[in-house]
Amino acid sequence: MRTKTQRVRELLRAYEAPAGQWPMVWERAHGVNVWDAEDRKYIDLTAAFGVAAAGHANARVVAAGRQQMGKLLHAMGDVHPHAMKAQLLRELSRITFERWTSGAMKAKTMLSNSGFEAVETALKTAILATGRPRIVAFHGGYHGLGYGALNGTHRAFFRGPFRAQLREFGSFVPFPKAVEDLTGLEKRIRKLLRTKNFGAILVEPIQARGGINVPPAGFLPMLRKLCDEYGALLALDEIYTGFGRTGKWFAAEHSGTIPDLICLGKALTGGFPLSACVGRAELMDKAWPPIKGEAIHTSTFQGHPVGCAMALAQINEIDTRSLPERSAAMGEYLMQLLRSEIPAPKHSIEIRGCGLMVGMEIHPSVCALKLVDQMLRREFILLPEGEFGNVISFTPPLTITRAQLSATVQALQKSLVL
Repeated sequence: MRTKTQRVRELLRAYEAPAGQWPMVWERAHGVNVWDAEDRKYIDLTAAFGVAAAGHANARVVAAGRQQMGKLLHAMGDVHPHAMKAQLLRELSRITFERWTSGAMKAKTMLSNSGFEAVETALKTAILATGRPRIVAFHGGYHGLGYGALNGTHRAFFRGPFRAQLREFGSFVPFPKAVEDLTGLEKRIRKLLRTKNFGAILVEPIQARGGINVPPAGFLPMLRKLCDEYGALLALDEIYTGFGRTGKWFAAEHSGTIPDLICLGKALTGGFPLSACVGRAELMDKAWPPIKGEAIHTSTFQGHPVGCAMALAQINEIDTRSLPERSAAMGEYLMQLLRSEIPAPKHSIEIRGCGLMVGMEIHPSVCALKLVDQMLRREFILLPEGEFGNVISFTPPLTITRAQLSATVQALQKSLVL
């Protein structure tokens, strides 16, 4: 008799394009745990791509979504607004630019559905505000797979099949990994900006899919300086790093860098498709004057009421439970465990990270991929990152406990011995 997992896989093979691997089929999730279709319980070290920062199916976030569904399930984007949208826009200003400047600067926001749409909103804002079409982006950078965002996504695997349809307005420079890299990098970026064709620098403060790459502390301040000098915008993609993931509300806060634009998503709602491009109010007013007739950038589900309600509840959970501070403490504990407990007699292993955004780079890469598979068999969900899939990432819900992290490392020890 076929299992439920087998039946789901058969349907997917028959009807989904493209066909995937589907190593497990999720049935339900709560807190840090996921149960598969056969009711096996797993510890999730991914937070479902970083979404479940306050835990899977957080009770207050779910309640907010349910309540909003019963009251107003759908509105009309930019035409007929709803109260939750206005409240969320105010809250996003409060936790970003107002907090960074002690209230001296306000923000305005354009909402969308997926992370790459927030990035494409930032790209549109840049050309409208500066009149310059090109952007500086980085090796290893990942900003989504829409045709605009692909111009900043570096890996050839994603961009290659579609290059004939891309204008390719992004120029790529190395992402620094050590302070010694900054001098040469500054020269390269300065040379590009001098052409006056570049309206923005698009960057992840810490690269996620690129391999949990953490730059030196002076990186973002250097970019801020160059943007100020040449009149370009600093656009930070904090879709993965935002909302406490790195031990601060936003990763830019580690260096005290204030961007012109910040792109948010993933953990924003804890599980509903909603993203945001948040920018300095003065800049957004310059780029996007009041609508007179048709809007030049909108969508059917823009600012969805259920997503807005869940985002407000999620932000409150992150705030009242001090999850950024918890992320900092748990991340330090995890890195200490990995460095002290993981044996590497046959492998070259490097541990790096910030908060609960930790990477374990393993050579050779085949070992990392096998380890992820072995850990899944032991009921721990992990993901490989980096161009060669040789970095195992740890981005669990920020509610994870020390005991759960210890159990994960113990399972890693046993798997590496095999």
